[in-house]
Amino acid sequence: MDTHILAVGTSRENRVIMQAALTSHELSFAEDGKQALECIAKLSDLVLILIDATGDTLDALLLLHAIEQNPRYAVMLIAHSGDSDSILHPPLTAAVVSKQVAQVLQKDRSKLLNEQAFLFNAIFWQAPMGISISHGIGPIDGPINEVFRVNPRFEEITGWTSEELKSLGWAAITHPDDLEADLEQFRRLQAGEISSYSLQKRYIKPDGSAVWVSMVVASLQIQSNHSYSHICLVQDISERKEAEQRLAESERSKSMLLSHLPGLAYRTKYDHDWTVLYVSNGCKALTGYENESLLHNRDICFNDLIVPSYQQGIRAEWARVLPLHQTFTYEYEIIKADGQRCWVWETGQGLYGQHDEVLELEGIILDISDRKKIEHELMFLNEHDIWTGLYNRRYLEQLLFSDADLHPSLKRAVLAVNLSALHTSSMTYGFQYTQEIIKKVSSSLLVLCSDQCLLCKTHEYRFSFYVKDYRDKEDLIAFCKRISSLLETFLIIEGINWGIGIVEIGKGTTKDVEQLLRNALVASEKALHQLHDDSSYCFFDKAMEEELYREEVITAELSRIAAGEGNGSLFLNYQPILDLGTNRIVGFEALARLQIPSLGLIPPLQFIPITEKTKLIIPLGDSIILQALRFLNTVQSLGYSDIFLSINISAIQLLKHDFNANLLRMIKAMQVDPHSICLEITESVFASNYQDINRVLGQLQSLGIQIAIDDFGTGYSSLARERELNINCLKIDKSFIDKLMTLSEEQAITGDIISMAHKLGHCVVAEGIEHEKQLQYLRKFNCDKIQGYLISRPVDDKAALALLKAQT
Repeated sequence: MDTHILAVGTSRENRVIMQAALTSHELSFAEDGKQALECIAKLSDLVLILIDATGDTLDALLLLHAIEQNPRYAVMLIAHSGDSDSILHPPLTAAVVSKQVAQVLQKDRSKLLNEQAFLFNAIFWQAPMGISISHGIGPIDGPINEVFRVNPRFEEITGWTSEELKSLGWAAITHPDDLEADLEQFRRLQAGEISSYSLQKRYIKPDGSAVWVSMVVASLQIQSNHSYSHICLVQDISERKEAEQRLAESERSKSMLLSHLPGLAYRTKYDHDWTVLYVSNGCKALTGYENESLLHNRDICFNDLIVPSYQQGIRAEWARVLPLHQTFTYEYEIIKADGQRCWVWETGQGLYGQHDEVLELEGIILDISDRKKIEHELMFLNEHDIWTGLYNRRYLEQLLFSDADLHPSLKRAVLAVNLSALHTSSMTYGFQYTQEIIKKVSSSLLVLCSDQCLLCKTHEYRFSFYVKDYRDKEDLIAFCKRISSLLETFLIIEGINWGIGIVEIGKGTTKDVEQLLRNALVASEKALHQLHDDSSYCFFDKAMEEELYREEVITAELSRIAAGEGNGSLFLNYQPILDLGTNRIVGFEALARLQIPSLGLIPPLQFIPITEKTKLIIPLGDSIILQALRFLNTVQSLGYSDIFLSINISAIQLLKHDFNANLLRMIKAMQVDPHSICLEITESVFASNYQDINRVLGQLQSLGIQIAIDDFGTGYSSLARERELNINCLKIDKSFIDKLMTLSEEQAITGDIISMAHKLGHCVVAEGIEHEKQLQYLRKFNCDKIQGYLISRPVDDKAALALLKAQT
């Protein structure tokens, strides 16, 4: 072998290829440029240097500079780009290497020199990093006055052109915060203290923005007339710097979060003890133990902190989520170092190995004791009555609903204890008085509770017992008697009555919990108002169920009528009112009637209370008033101008803010005289809202409308205050008239009522006259007007007009 080839920086694979391709040459290998220069100095028969420029570009450039002035050996590059026999493109093959090496070695010496310059330029101009070569002192001396070269990538990175860079110098475009470190390293390089240095710094671009670069600067030891030569390589690392900054911010945020975490972060082994590998500083505050006490189970393992009743559930949940790569979440209690319990919430995940095996667990554990306390308080308030501490209606509903499925064959019953009579006492003596009684009742009834008997507070004035597994009705009756025995010890003294409604829950009973409790309420209301011998209870039965059904049908039909739909009809009949002085019909009372196809004609005493309870009296009341005024318009258009019409009005209608204005609009629309209208109200409306109702009545009187008290004598005793009331007429209730058939003239007080009313300036109308004896009594005591079956039953509008015509 008469020639020597030196390969610099080549990989193990490429060395093998070269050894196979260049068998006629002696091969040496150097790891880097420094080792290559040492080899060059020793090898006298060196004919070719083969440099791998795919790796360290700076090393390749420096090596090329060192040998570019010596054309006694050829140079070849391994590079990704370039079109020349002196450039080998990876991946290498033995045939290509053998062929191109032979071609290069055959070139004459002048061509070799040109090839070396070409190779240097191939790296310089096409390198993916910025390269500058300066033959001068700068940047210390400001502008660069000697030879200066930069490649296109360098211009692209800095944003400055070659001419601009030469004019400005390095110091001018270096960020002020980085300049001092750069200059210090450059001075050492010039002084020969170091052969190269690297630095991360910022260049200021023309638009004022900064670009981060990784810079390597090395001196060029070449024979030249220049005062100093160096090479600079830069790579744009702005994106990497931004990523590092984001990472640093993230790490700071994590650190800040962990330091303020109301708990701890952890990493543990997936073993029985949950061996702790890392725990954050929140460990002490959460558990009472120092971090070191838990690490590697030094003093205590984490499993021992967990309240034993939760340990199996926690382990089962981890075993469930880990194979699915899901997040673990669990709430449980731990025992702190001082022995106190603490509620925590844990969320974590598994760390998996190459074969999907669980290596470790990591997550956070937060103190949720305050939240749990609030949850328990809210749960208590959600399920209990605040005043008595008993379970409330919501809890009873949930229990009834669940037991319907869990215990379908078990004998069960609900007993509703109705104390609604307390409402009147509350108005008289105040809220505190009734609440103290409720607390006494609660304490007394609690002694009757057992595992099979639960007491609940289901309403302001109602309690409910939920009884299970009793034998028969006799057991329930005996239980009701025990309830009554306890209640009568203090309720009788207070003058408060009670009623107990019983609903048995059998197989055929509805599963509608709302309906069950409503049935119990209905039965308790009936028990409250019926006469009792030694008890106050009532079973919900078929008759009550039918009554409820009837009420629901009536309510539904009234709703449809109010909406302008349905098959039923709400119409009026008219009962004549006779003046006893002239013995002539002077007016009519409009009486509402309801006809439902499935139920027939519904008495007013059944459907009027329903309209008031459901507030349907507002739209239906307007419909009744319009029908009545339409009839009055017809009467007056026929020439009966002295006939008046009475219309019944409820307190709900009167208290509606726009009642008077709405009534006046209807009167004008129907074109009737307000003086021909009489509004009838029951005396019970004055029991509450006295001032408001009396004020409204005064406004109606100012319009010319007459006001009459209906069913006088049966409700609120208003006679003592009658002088204050804005009324014109009293209508004596039928019960007083009926007694005229059995009482003597001296015993009856009806005449006294008539006399007192006349002294107060009011006219008197007697209702329910059915017998001649009653009529004669009323004539004797100067009653003004009467109405009743003796005169005429209520009739439709055509029959009413016929009565007027016959009278004429």
